[in-house]
Amino acid sequence: MEKGERHTVRHAVSETETADKVGSGGLPVYSTPSMTALMERAAFGLAKEHGYDTVGTRLEISHLRACLPGTSLTCTAELSEIDGRRLSFRVTVSDAEGVIGEGEHERFIIDAGKFMDRLTKGK
Repeated sequence: MEKGERHTVRHAVSETETADKVGSGGLPVYSTPSMTALMERAAFGLAKEHGYDTVGTRLEISHLRACLPGTSLTCTAELSEIDGRRLSFRVTVSDAEGVIGEGEHERFIIDAGKFMDRLTKGK
């Protein structure tokens, strides 16, 4: 992976992703938690293309504009920094009218087997 690489995910907002449905608000508009998941999916996808398993550790975003179910979205994650196992991404979500959300996302490269073993030991 190299700084500047991008991964793009296209997504249509569903009725189940609205703020009133996920419990993050009372209106039938695309929810911030759903947008967060889309941003993570794009960043995760870039690392996975290179064979890396990652976990999200930090997300700092702005949800700038509302949209309705049925809206077509494009989410792009751009690798902005690599520091050992820490990957930093610039993430942007747009619809046909422009940017609806943006921010910074951090993920760490892990060994999935060891990670899960540590979590399940003794259970």
